[in-house]
Amino acid sequence: MAWVTIVAVLALIQYTAFGMLVGKARMTYKIDAPAVHGDPVFERYYRVHMNTLESLLFFLPSLFLFVQYFNPLLGAGLGAVFLIGRQLYFFSYIKDPASRGPGFALTLLPSLFMAIGAAAGAIQSML
Repeated sequence: MAWVTIVAVLALIQYTAFGMLVGKARMTYKIDAPAVHGDPVFERYYRVHMNTLESLLFFLPSLFLFVQYFNPLLGAGLGAVFLIGRQLYFFSYIKDPASRGPGFALTLLPSLFMAIGAAAGAIQSML
């Protein structure tokens, strides 16, 4: 379970780092809080941060539920794919939002796999 915990903490650190980059973008593009609109590049940073929050709401419970029924190392590996996907999503979305697809897929697919796996494991344990 240590690897699972490390992956979960890294996901939270990544989210926090994205938030700090939003703050930096606020200063760079002179967007005073609480505004979330203005310069298009600032809006990209903001959207990456908010989309990451939305993704974490699905990822973290799926991760911890999945490892209750399956190998924690597999869950940690899928979590690492999620982290890489989030980073790819960040770089591609900031550069060109239309190119975010691969990063989005590497974020969604591991979470979806773990959610379905957790549900299957729960059902199997009831039989």
